[in-house]
Amino acid sequence: MLKLIVPLLFLPLFFSCAKAQNNLIKFDDQRITYAGRTGFKTDAAELSWPGASVKINFTGTGMGAVLKDQDTSNYYNVIIDGKVTGKIHPDTSQKNYVLAENLSAGKHTLELFKRTEWDKGKTWFYGFMPVKEASLLPASKLQKRKIEFYGNSITCGYATEDYKNDSSIGYFENNYVSYAAITARHFDAQYSCIAKSGIGVLVSWFPLIMPEMYDRLDATDSTSKWDFTKYTPDLVVLNLFQNDAWITQKPDHPEFKHRFGTQPPAAETIVLTYKKLVQNIRSKYPKAQIICALGSMDATQKGSPWPGYIEEAVKQLADSKIYTHFFPYKDTPGHPKVAEQQIMADDLIAFIKQKIKW
Repeated sequence: MLKLIVPLLFLPLFFSCAKAQNNLIKFDDQRITYAGRTGFKTDAAELSWPGASVKINFTGTGMGAVLKDQDTSNYYNVIIDGKVTGKIHPDTSQKNYVLAENLSAGKHTLELFKRTEWDKGKTWFYGFMPVKEASLLPASKLQKRKIEFYGNSITCGYATEDYKNDSSIGYFENNYVSYAAITARHFDAQYSCIAKSGIGVLVSWFPLIMPEMYDRLDATDSTSKWDFTKYTPDLVVLNLFQNDAWITQKPDHPEFKHRFGTQPPAAETIVLTYKKLVQNIRSKYPKAQIICALGSMDATQKGSPWPGYIEEAVKQLADSKIYTHFFPYKDTPGHPKVAEQQIMADDLIAFIKQKIKW
């Protein structure tokens, strides 16, 4: 039983010392399991994408992790034996953060899960620091199923825990309770999330669109390309076009001018651009099943043309393993909150059970 860690409160941290570093279980130890696109440097693993995680099995009463954050905007869930027990907010100094202590003696699992997206900066993970006599056990066998999501703020879990406003502050973002992560856990699937708040297919609120980002390891570096052979999902879910739906109606926005000039894109251009993105993803994963989704914000409200664009693109693709699925419009202010994310997850899970064989 956990004795000292209070759920969802910040966990205590302790500064590393030279002696403690001698006990460090380094980031490249084969008993450590990573999820999500992860960069590896000479001395640390680099975590940036939402939902990226580091997981171990160990025996003992506690465990810490040595971390350093790029700019203190990131937050991580600490998950002990499958339950979220707290969250940490690493800073820009390399430190040991005690993630669990005073556990019952015996075997435990520990997972550090990135709540926040890559625009909050990178976190460098140097390794795990045993508390007292704790020691690592062999890694668990990886789940058989694999799923990957491409999305925007809805998929990131933007502002899911902000019930007063719709803040972009990392404190309120929680990818763990996004419909994407919930769906992956339901099917006991490995999880990869390639998402960024504000991103679109044709246009974004900033100078980067999904066709330019989908194949990156480091989303901030156009030369940093992901090796798609490292993770081959059985199922891919795209949930995009919400931001396109907004920005294509804003001719004065700098990104409208950047992408389109003075006139919004024609329907044929919208369909073709989406179709090309799906084709690119299909070329990376020839055997995957793909769900082209949209929702649950106002891009799926009654009268919206955007579901139709997706349906037309999928029709033209003529691929029996590509499906469409539209989340009902939630018709509430702001981004989906925790309960609304759960509704989306339930909806997607039901669809997958009905349509997908994996």
